[in-house]
Amino acid sequence: MLNKVMLIGYVGADSEMKFTPGGIPVTNFSLAVKETYKNGAGEKKTNTLRIRCVAWRRWAEIAGEFVGKGKFLYVEGRLQLRNYEDREGQKRNVTEVVVTTLRFLGPPKNGNGAKAAESSKAAEPTDEGDNPFNAPGGETADQDIPF
Repeated sequence: MLNKVMLIGYVGADSEMKFTPGGIPVTNFSLAVKETYKNGAGEKKTNTLRIRCVAWRRWAEIAGEFVGKGKFLYVEGRLQLRNYEDREGQKRNVTEVVVTTLRFLGPPKNGNGAKAAESSKAAEPTDEGDNPFNAPGGETADQDIPF
């Protein structure tokens, strides 16, 4: 079987790094990926997907320090379905990409800083307009997710 995802897109908001009770770093961020197609009438349409990404251990440390809104990234990883209970007691499901490779591709579209660290070394196994986020209404509806 194979569970592998490769994405190129822009980071939607600054990454958020936290630690598990055991002291393991985990960083969350979202990546906006666009697809362009022609509809039945021949009109060019663009669809933007906002994909949740989670990085663990060393990748979490790198993402926590260098991944911010507007960065242009290549992310490789695997899909994970996670269940949790939100603040109101509702059961929720979230699909996210568990990062195994992270590469900074170029300067961000928002002009913040230069290229930071770059690494393509595999991480330890874990347990566990162009930038649409600069446009109005780019907020995600995942505010209930407890990260």
